[in-house]
Amino acid sequence: MRLSLRFVIPLLLVLAGIAYAVAPLVDRLTLRWFIRDLDGRSLLLANTIQEPMLEHLAAGRKSDIEAFFNRISEDERLYAVAYCASPTANILASRSLPASINCADLGRWNLPSEHLLESPRGGPLHVAVRPLLNPTTDRSEAVSGQLVLVHDMSFISRRSEETKRYLVYAFMALAGAVSLVTVIVAQLSWRGWIAGMQALLRGEGLLRRPELGQSPELPGFKPIARDLQRLISELAAENRARDESQISWTATTLRTILHSELRGEEVIVVSNREPYIHQHRGARIDLVRPASGLVTALEPIMRACSGTWIAHGSGTADRDVVDKNDRIAVPPDHPDYQLRRIWLTAEEEAGYYYGFANEGLWPLCHIAHVRPIFRSSDWTQYVAVNRRFAKAVVSEARNKTPIVLVQDYHFALLPKMIRDELPDATIISFWHIPWPNPESFAICPWGQELLAGMLGSSIMGFHTQFHCNNFVDTVDRSLEARVERDSFNVSFGGKLTAVRRYPISIAWPPDPALLKKSASDCHASIRQGNDLPAEHRLGIGVDRLDYTKGILERFRAIERLLELNPDWIGRFTFIQIAAPSRSGIEEYQHHEAQVRTLATRINARFYRHGPPPILLRVAQHTAVEVYEYFRAADLCFVSSLHDGMNLVAKEFVAARDDECGVLILSKFTGAARELPEALIVNPYDADQCAAALHLALGMSAIEQRDRMRLMRGLVSEFNVFRWAGRMLLDAASKRRRSRLTDKIDASA
Repeated sequence: MRLSLRFVIPLLLVLAGIAYAVAPLVDRLTLRWFIRDLDGRSLLLANTIQEPMLEHLAAGRKSDIEAFFNRISEDERLYAVAYCASPTANILASRSLPASINCADLGRWNLPSEHLLESPRGGPLHVAVRPLLNPTTDRSEAVSGQLVLVHDMSFISRRSEETKRYLVYAFMALAGAVSLVTVIVAQLSWRGWIAGMQALLRGEGLLRRPELGQSPELPGFKPIARDLQRLISELAAENRARDESQISWTATTLRTILHSELRGEEVIVVSNREPYIHQHRGARIDLVRPASGLVTALEPIMRACSGTWIAHGSGTADRDVVDKNDRIAVPPDHPDYQLRRIWLTAEEEAGYYYGFANEGLWPLCHIAHVRPIFRSSDWTQYVAVNRRFAKAVVSEARNKTPIVLVQDYHFALLPKMIRDELPDATIISFWHIPWPNPESFAICPWGQELLAGMLGSSIMGFHTQFHCNNFVDTVDRSLEARVERDSFNVSFGGKLTAVRRYPISIAWPPDPALLKKSASDCHASIRQGNDLPAEHRLGIGVDRLDYTKGILERFRAIERLLELNPDWIGRFTFIQIAAPSRSGIEEYQHHEAQVRTLATRINARFYRHGPPPILLRVAQHTAVEVYEYFRAADLCFVSSLHDGMNLVAKEFVAARDDECGVLILSKFTGAARELPEALIVNPYDADQCAAALHLALGMSAIEQRDRMRLMRGLVSEFNVFRWAGRMLLDAASKRRRSRLTDKIDASA
């Protein structure tokens, strides 16, 4: 490729030079052609005005002649007209005649080199002198003076500029075509050389006797063949690694993919949770960012891609800020996309969200030893709400081929509903929670309907390959579908769905506002704000108050740590930030009561007239506040009992630009497969978790730095833009294949 460029670049420069060298020659030729044309036009005009001129001269009215000339010179190209009876006579002319033209020296304008004059307003003028002929009685003609015709040639300059421009474009196109042919020939030659080298390494050609074909290899070439083979393999591996590392996944990269691969299609996101909630706080309206991993992941995507986010409007002031179409531009400080809100009644929310989604599907998929509850009334509401969201998608779509990102278990039926209305849509569904094995999923009374709805997707995404395997196994056992396990494609109802692994992540680099306060300042302010000594050791946990997050198991591990290592009593405190969640469900109410009771009991047991072992903060916290806790802590403990990914782990890593702190991570999270440098634990094993806490609190700064650097490198490379970009690239590939298939079907 470099050799090709070394030839192509000089070629382009040479062709550009030729274009600029040829341009003046073209100007001269063009001017000569136009002068000849204007000479002919002047003769034609002189013959045309000859008869009326003779009549005016016979009448002897000079004013009529000048008025006649003024009317004639209104022609767009005829600049001026004049008449000279003799070399000594006064010239009769239109108002626009240049002052340099007079009767005394009309003879010079008959010379070929003296046809041009510079206009007072700029641009060339063409001057032609023609005799005015008066027929005599003996059928001969006598000269009755000279007509002067002056033409405006500015239009020639404009055409000359256009000619130059088109000439340059023509040479550029020629250069591009020659360059393309050159590169293609060079590449084909290179591939031919590589093919020949590979044949050589396989023992063909020089390594075999050509007249026999199957004769033994020449032994003298074996060492050379081995060395060449090893060299080519190393070069190929290096090339692949370099190509992958050159992709820098950012918001700009994502926009480029959207505009180049998907022709700038607007993205429509559908989720239950909205990225911004407006709440009444007395007389004012506050803006709240919900504590949600889904929002954390998708919000940067929407900022990069624009489009529309459709979500349930759950805030008390949400209706007060939308327009007549239930839309509002967000983020408020710098609007990048539209938020379309869907309003649900209390009955719909109770059945669709709290009932079927969170009392049924949530425990079913998480296998968190909480029995799922399925009610037919909840199912009815779930179907109805999915249908309402499908209608909203159709109304928001600007064309018949939108890109729709359907998020999570609240909308399992939505893909098929959208597909029924928009058959050519590209629907990417992402399941943010785990997918259970077929035996567990069989508990659901409407399992087949859910699977059929999900298979309306063009692409069905999960966090891990394990969840992809479970989903394909479930489809295989539950539906009459064709499952292609080698490619992980499912054919159902005449449509093909690709089942893919897309590990979700966070935006990188983090928002500078989250890191504005230095780690040392966070260290001091958090301890001061929680009445802790300056050198007090601190752990942090950030979760929704959900039974799948393992908060009870986390507290028992802290209790076990203090039992086994009493030296940490009074020297170590764990702050648990627990955002209230689904408080209308009885199981969540019971779980919150258990968490509060356990924290109180542990604090009472290890009270030593100092800071308590556990500080429980049951409240919503902003992203800035959470990052301040992350940057102040010595360790972060993520103890989920079963999780899709868990972005808290990645957020803690992103927050630690000081390369300090230790991450303790449950092996039942998707993040554990990506961050092996964390201390991986089984949250059900209190002794193992206590040992990990003790190890983290005693870990050296050097080991912390080494572990954190590796984790930060992975999170930076495999960020949320890569997550979305891979889905969009796969969607673009499916679109191209679909168009090709349609063309083949149409021609068949």
